[in-house]
Amino acid sequence: MYRNRDGADAQPRKRLFSTEDEALDRMAEEAGQASAEAAVAAAAELEASLAVPPDLTAAAFFDVDNTMMMGASIFHFARGLAARKYFTTSDLAGFAWKQIKFRIGGKESPESVRQSREQALSFVAGRSVQELVTLSEEIYDELMANRIWSGTRALAQMHQDAGQRVWLVTATPVELASIIARRLGLTGALGTVAESRDGVYTGRLVGDLLHGKAKAHAVRALAAREGLDLRRCTAYSDSINDVPMLSAAGTAVAVNPDSALRELARTRGWEIRDFRTGRKAARIGVPSVLGAGVLAGAVAAGLAYRRRERS
Repeated sequence: MYRNRDGADAQPRKRLFSTEDEALDRMAEEAGQASAEAAVAAAAELEASLAVPPDLTAAAFFDVDNTMMMGASIFHFARGLAARKYFTTSDLAGFAWKQIKFRIGGKESPESVRQSREQALSFVAGRSVQELVTLSEEIYDELMANRIWSGTRALAQMHQDAGQRVWLVTATPVELASIIARRLGLTGALGTVAESRDGVYTGRLVGDLLHGKAKAHAVRALAAREGLDLRRCTAYSDSINDVPMLSAAGTAVAVNPDSALRELARTRGWEIRDFRTGRKAARIGVPSVLGAGVLAGAVAAGLAYRRRERS
């Protein structure tokens, strides 16, 4: 026990840090539960139309960015929104700068983390859910459809041919993630859930971004709801950040892995699939920390759009 400046007993620092970690864990769990609930509801119609009798206890879980799709889905989405003047250049620049500081610095205060977390989807505040869904459909066709890795899509098809369900698991907003899954003919998607009331976004998240531990919580929650045996399930990802999700499944596969995941996969005996070649591999397989300017690219896209309009 240590004392603060007025001599009163204070809680040990270790306990304070533990409390913060516990709060983050609770938010990750809440995000996972919300994502699983949304995924089950959205997939009900598609499930009824499956041609192959499903293997009810096995499934496959695929990360999206750099695993199923070349690059980051939210980057392509932001490019599409910027081209449509969905938000101002200054809004984008401010958000991108905060993300760069966080990813390069590695640490922020709890309050700063909270603000960044809420700002991640604050741009939809006051907008209708249907509007975001419509935009997602358009932007997928324009900027994402031709960026799907054929090798990873073939892996997903292998599970489908075996009668297994195939789910995407991503930090991307669940509305966009569900559209990607539907266009690929997959069962559904676990994604970040933005709070909405009466069909309008509040600008807050339900729990946290579906990232890291939250993905594992979502997979476990979905498995519990759907009666899946995780020991018979397979998880695919490119990122060391997804080790919690990969570890939750009986079989883990590293797809287009970053250097840290490649090393860990070799240590644990996980299968490695790499569909990149030459310069494309170097460009797309950069560590996530170097992707700090995901939305900064959207700033450039927005500026380019405005310059073309003026010319």
